[in-house]
Amino acid sequence: MLRFIKNLVGGKSGEGKSTSKASTPQRGQDSRGPAKKKTGQGPKKKQSGEARGEGEQRSGGGNRSRNRNRNRNRSGREGRSGGGGGRQEEYKPGEKRSGPPRKKRSGGSRSRGPRRREERLDDERSLPKIDPRPETPRLEMDPNAELPAAFAELGLSDPILHGTLSSGYETPTPVQAQAIPLVLEGKDVIGASQTGTGKTAAFGLPILSKLGSHGELRCLILEPVRELAAQVEDAFLTFSAATDLRTTLLHGGVSYGKQNEGLMLGSDIVVATPGRLLDHLERGTLSLNKIEFLVLDEVDRMLDMGFLPDVRKIINKCPQDRQTLFFSATMPPQIDSLAKWALRDPAEVEIGRRISAAETVSHYFYPVASTQREELLLALLEQTEFHSVMIFTRTKRDADMLFSKLKASGDDHKIAVLHSDIRQSDRTKALTGFREGAYEVIIATDLAARGLDISNVTHVINYQVPENSEDYVHRIGRTGRAQKEGDAFTLLSADELDRAQSIERLIGQKIEHRKIENFDYVYTTLLDDDAPNPDRFKKKKRGGKKRRR
Repeated sequence: MLRFIKNLVGGKSGEGKSTSKASTPQRGQDSRGPAKKKTGQGPKKKQSGEARGEGEQRSGGGNRSRNRNRNRNRSGREGRSGGGGGRQEEYKPGEKRSGPPRKKRSGGSRSRGPRRREERLDDERSLPKIDPRPETPRLEMDPNAELPAAFAELGLSDPILHGTLSSGYETPTPVQAQAIPLVLEGKDVIGASQTGTGKTAAFGLPILSKLGSHGELRCLILEPVRELAAQVEDAFLTFSAATDLRTTLLHGGVSYGKQNEGLMLGSDIVVATPGRLLDHLERGTLSLNKIEFLVLDEVDRMLDMGFLPDVRKIINKCPQDRQTLFFSATMPPQIDSLAKWALRDPAEVEIGRRISAAETVSHYFYPVASTQREELLLALLEQTEFHSVMIFTRTKRDADMLFSKLKASGDDHKIAVLHSDIRQSDRTKALTGFREGAYEVIIATDLAARGLDISNVTHVINYQVPENSEDYVHRIGRTGRAQKEGDAFTLLSADELDRAQSIERLIGQKIEHRKIENFDYVYTTLLDDDAPNPDRFKKKKRGGKKRRR
């Protein structure tokens, strides 16, 4: 019985062992089978693909979307795996597909470039429709009008002579009489003349005569500051009033909208500051390929403001076969290298000395202690009869401080302030109001010292002695214009004597020292009748040769 039980137990365990041994190779065969299929070719790969497709159905829409894009790129007409059982559905264009929505790629879409082009086209379509026809002349030519004979003898066209007549010119100034014939002949010109002698008309009138009628952009005029650019644009609009020529103004501080419209309309002349012009070139809103006349006005000021690299970029974008004109109140030697590079055999027009003050201006120094500048300025304004006064400061901070002080003093005079930190709209308002008489006093930095044509300025006051003697000439050039008389007052303290003497050497005359009556002066040696020599204030070098020990 025991043997029977043992055999019975042993048989069952043997069957378990045999079953285990039989099942092990069966699993091994199953695992090896698919491995060999993976390395096979033909239909075996297709089975692998089907298995991958089933896995995509189970994993969701992301992998299925990538597989669908890949298949569509290969054949353009293959379907995708359906919602169940691996069934293939034929793709029809425009058919709504079932299944989960596509996931957006985090890195963007490949169609980003075309969408940008479409957006640009939409922007262009949204721009206002502009009439491309030439502008109607703003001034009708009167055949019976008596044109200025002196300008007619220079060779200007009749439409420009009508514009000259409307601007009030009767006889040309010396710089105009010399420069206009040279420009009409097609020569490059370097023009140096005192401020207020009509340099804008000296290059503007002959260029407009040669342009004739409306066409492509053929004339570019560069100005250092916005106010000068706006002034030149106004002059060109007046000179060309009897023609269909178009002039566009480009400068910073304002939006691009009006400027873009003017360029789309078709401009013959562009008056621009270097920075905004380069912006338009980068945007592709204008091209300089057809430029025939290039004018650099107030060249020395542009170089002082650091515009030399920008100016060179702009010149390089203009055709070499062009006429180039340099005009400025001063022509320092450092401009010679730029002139030799940009101009071809230029003719020089020089009226008077290159750096000189107008003979119609009277100069006066008012000595004062540095702590009493503000008080003396207020007293000077109270005791001086003036029509309009320009007060120049070295810094924007001083300009704002004086503006606040004069406002708080209860003075009845209407006052404006002008410097580069003020918004362009306020700058234009201040300058226009001063020109038209809405403001009697304007406080400004050297921003307003160059080239601005403001008539009837009777006095210029320098709150401090300018650091550069040439800046003095530019500042006082705002008065005594067009042969009118003017006065230039400068507040002088002891530490500015060296600069004062440099100014005297530059203008070639000794400047009178004045005092204000009944003013409670703080004593300074400058108030003595015999003003001290500035050498007294210089530190003397001590000691001589070292002794041997």
